[in-house]
Amino acid sequence: MEVEEDKIKQTKWKRRSSSSSSSKSSSCLINNLDDGCLMHIFSFLPPIPDRYNTALVCHRWLFLACHPRLWLRVERSIKDRLEEPGVFPDIETAVAAARPGDTILIAAGGRHLASNIQIKKRLCLIGGGELPDETTLFCSRASDSALELLSTCKLANLTVKAELGCCLLHRNGRLTIEGCVLQCESNPLDHLSCPIVSTASAQTVFPSSMKCSKDGVSVFRTRIEGGAKAVLTSGNLTLQRVRVIYARTSIFFWFDVEHQ
Repeated sequence: MEVEEDKIKQTKWKRRSSSSSSSKSSSCLINNLDDGCLMHIFSFLPPIPDRYNTALVCHRWLFLACHPRLWLRVERSIKDRLEEPGVFPDIETAVAAARPGDTILIAAGGRHLASNIQIKKRLCLIGGGELPDETTLFCSRASDSALELLSTCKLANLTVKAELGCCLLHRNGRLTIEGCVLQCESNPLDHLSCPIVSTASAQTVFPSSMKCSKDGVSVFRTRIEGGAKAVLTSGNLTLQRVRVIYARTSIFFWFDVEHQ
């Protein structure tokens, strides 16, 4: 009898310990954190693909992952979102409203007009589609370039198409292009167009806090189509460390444009 009573006590103790441990584990779930703490955690995630994927978990995470504190958004049709903060009808308006270090998520679908848009602050522009072909920045023939970059910037998951001139005009800072498509006019006007034009030179003077930052362009896993050449430079920048991968339907480039 005593042995049976001991067994009963042990089973009761195990149940209590298991229930207490489960209650402790449930109290440590990430969803029990408040919105501010959870949004702060999301801010450390790279926008693509991690932060973008967190928005697919639930409605709360969608709200926090797309909060304007984390990134601004460009939506072509915003009739129902006029009162929503951080949503803009075009790229130029979003760039003007952005603060240094902001990320701008450009909605997929259709064309976003981009003509001679100057970016003078550190920004990250990301396409909202699964593939770069789903988010297109279009530059008309009357413009010199789609984007004119005068500060350190990053472009990812975007298609930039220029009918004439260049897709990207790099003036200053470090430009990073990752997983994009750069399209220029094909024959017979390809001699007038170039996907990337860099006018940066070693004469650029940086403040003391930015001495570690150098002018240059880094391209990763990017398709370049049309144009007389992939990169046109003036000054002391040269094309370096070129790698090319031939896929079934595309050619992907990796290279750097840096000082000699």
